[in-house]
Amino acid sequence: MSTDSVEAEIAADIYCASCGIAGVDDIKLKICDACDLVHYCSDECKQDHSPKHEQLCKERAAELREELLFRQPESSHVGDCPICCLPLSISGKRVALMSCCSKWICDGCDHANGVRQRRENLQATCPFCRHRVPTTHKELEANAMKRIAANDPVAMAQLGFTRENEGDYDSAFGLWTKAAELGDAIAHWSLSIAYAKGEGVEADQAKKIYHLEEAAIAGHPQSRHNLGYYEMRSERYDRGVKHWIIAANLGYDEAMQMLKECYKAGVVHGQEVVSKEEFAAALRAHQAAVDATKSPQREEAAEYLRFKLMLQG
Repeated sequence: MSTDSVEAEIAADIYCASCGIAGVDDIKLKICDACDLVHYCSDECKQDHSPKHEQLCKERAAELREELLFRQPESSHVGDCPICCLPLSISGKRVALMSCCSKWICDGCDHANGVRQRRENLQATCPFCRHRVPTTHKELEANAMKRIAANDPVAMAQLGFTRENEGDYDSAFGLWTKAAELGDAIAHWSLSIAYAKGEGVEADQAKKIYHLEEAAIAGHPQSRHNLGYYEMRSERYDRGVKHWIIAANLGYDEAMQMLKECYKAGVVHGQEVVSKEEFAAALRAHQAAVDATKSPQREEAAEYLRFKLMLQG
């Protein structure tokens, strides 16, 4: 049987849920983007079938959301250093954000680049894009505005923090909203805090949770950790533990500590909160995630920083 025949046979099994027409020849069917269960040949058919499909669609959409929410991300929201390709630290203390290209660089690569430039008496440049490092606040903000003009969500989120520190919560909220629409996890995290505190927007618990979930899905471990607390306070212990296991697997220390406390607690309301197998697996995954962020180059950078701080007294 030819490839064309196989494709035609598969297409014939797909039909419009409203009028029943098969997806063959020139008939192009579109899948329901909410549930992925049914197809429609037109917007009119989709609208006509909506009353019959609405309940099933909502239930399936909720299932898909749960699957997405509790899926282990491949990496944290900061990902890997684009130079050494090792996972970046999630602590935020051993990375540098380049204003020229909005790339997060590990301290090891940043330090090695600085050492080379000082040794060869070169101009200070970005270790990734080689753009000259800004020396004034004006140059720094000019870089940020260029990135924002290019629809860079990282630059938008960072400028949002600047506006927040200036007390301009409305501008901060607007920048985070645009960055979140572009998929930035830190922006979602910031919006969750804004909705919790009512800064720049009216306080809204549901929207706070939504943005925490979006950040968690994108690999933001602190958002995941906070969701764990939220579920635990609601006595949905199995969901809370799932969140903490995912965060621990990303190398988040606080989540690992909470799993330890749950394991020590044993049984709560007749339910084993964390099993021995779950705790052991989380311990191994947490340590592996932490170890993956280490390298001789990064240790050298950390030692250099300790030396500088010692000289400063």
